[in-house]
Amino acid sequence: MTAPQRILIVEDEPLIAMMLEDFLDILGKSVAGTADCVSDALSRIEEGGIDAAILDVNLRGGEKSWPIGDALAAAGIPFVLATGGSGDAVEPAHRSRPVLAKPFTMDGVETALAELG
Repeated sequence: MTAPQRILIVEDEPLIAMMLEDFLDILGKSVAGTADCVSDALSRIEEGGIDAAILDVNLRGGEKSWPIGDALAAAGIPFVLATGGSGDAVEPAHRSRPVLAKPFTMDGVETALAELG
């Protein structure tokens, strides 16, 4: 498998999403889209053109990103879980996924994406 190039960002904090976009650009990746909630992310996945995703575990309004992870897994699209670690419990179905710890660094993003393939 070749390294993923088109990355979906699921992040509810606009500044963090923009920082991830910058990191991906520097790493030679393209942003396949951004979403800040479960419904937007699921719509984006249905549109296609995604090689991988970075999923913030906790989204605005108490939403969890597990339905997004389930949809990505069903579509065979690898993803990284982004977490602040403060008690973020990872669903058993996704515990084997790479974890990207907050605060993000470019090296951390690069390493997490490299674990995908």
